[in-house]
Amino acid sequence: MSSRIEQIIEEIEEFVDSCKFQPLSSTKIVVNKEELEELLRELRMKTPDEIKRYQKIISNKDAILEDAQSKADSIIADAQAQAQKIVSESEVMQIAMAQSNQLIEQTNAQAQEILDKATEDSNNIRMSAIRYTDEMLENLEKIMSHTIDAAGTKYNNFINSIQSCYDIVSKNRMELSPQAAPSSYTTAEPSPEEEAE
Repeated sequence: MSSRIEQIIEEIEEFVDSCKFQPLSSTKIVVNKEELEELLRELRMKTPDEIKRYQKIISNKDAILEDAQSKADSIIADAQAQAQKIVSESEVMQIAMAQSNQLIEQTNAQAQEILDKATEDSNNIRMSAIRYTDEMLENLEKIMSHTIDAAGTKYNNFINSIQSCYDIVSKNRMELSPQAAPSSYTTAEPSPEEEAE
């Protein structure tokens, strides 16, 4: 079952795929800013909850180990009690001792197996949670990077388009009155943003 974060990422991907291309372009699309911001806002809100959920799973490691240790101790205690009972009630002390030692060995092996399995399970849970959280953050990072790049490109295209229109208007005015070239006909000074480029 996929998490809400995965669902939101899929929705963002579907949203981007559904956007129309800009006129005369096969790579640039027109994005509804409000819809994309709403999806990103929900993603931002859900990410901490998802990370907390997996941190809680990781923190359960100690509880799993403690439960396994408790079960192992209980099994050993029962085996020792049963061995003691066999020894005390048996008329053949040697047989009783051998049986009790064998039972304790089996019990210790079973307890160790439980502890090993619990440790392995808790480590697997922890690694899966870390890997999943990292994948979610990686996807979020890619989406945010793509959004930043797209916004920067659109801004630069907008400035270039305005500058081009301004140049055409100035040129047309010069052609209308070539003898008089007042200072207002000169090309506009570059904006601070253009100088920074």
